Amino acid sequence: MKLIVGLGNPGREYASTRHNAGFACLNYFAKMQNIRFDKKQCKARTGSGMIAGSEVILARPQTYMNRSGESVGLLVNKFDINLDDLIVIHDELDLPLGKIRIRSGSSSGGHKGADSIINALDSRNFTRIRVGIGRPDNNNSLTVFDEDEIIHYVLSDFTFDEKQIVTEVISRISEAIIYLLTEGLTTAMNKYN
Repeated sequence: MKLIVGLGNPGREYASTRHNAGFACLNYFAKMQNIRFDKKQCKARTGSGMIAGSEVILARPQTYMNRSGESVGLLVNKFDINLDDLIVIHDELDLPLGKIRIRSGSSSGGHKGADSIINALDSRNFTRIRVGIGRPDNNNSLTVFDEDEIIHYVLSDFTFDEKQIVTEVISRISEAIIYLLTEGLTTAMNKYN
């Protein structure tokens, strides 16, 4: 059994923000696979189905981003998920808008949701699909942003032009998930990174 988790913040006010890229990707994937998020369990909205010969659970934690580990830990325990079968999709500041990185075993890179999951599982040995959202525009030639600037940026909506790029990326990530399930991690990394 595979567990695929999209990270974001619950609530309409966050629905189209950069920080909800993980939710957006998982929602699109679920729609393409005709899976509905019809259950509430383990502090998440979940749906399940058969994809590429594997039983798959899709989950959107309903905790806030920085507490995603609470939900993921409960889901991993409830369904006895091997960490090799856990895939987490989330936004990534350190990737340019529209870039994808698939990795396993990497650090959180400061992402609060990934950090929470690593702490809850006491392991970073799971697959992450990171969706590039880029960093805020840098008008002052500074490369360092304070925490408030970052929070404001990730909780703001994509611009019209950014939405065009993100729509394309969401579709590619859906393909990447299938490829990951059928061809494995190394092949998927070579194709999509």
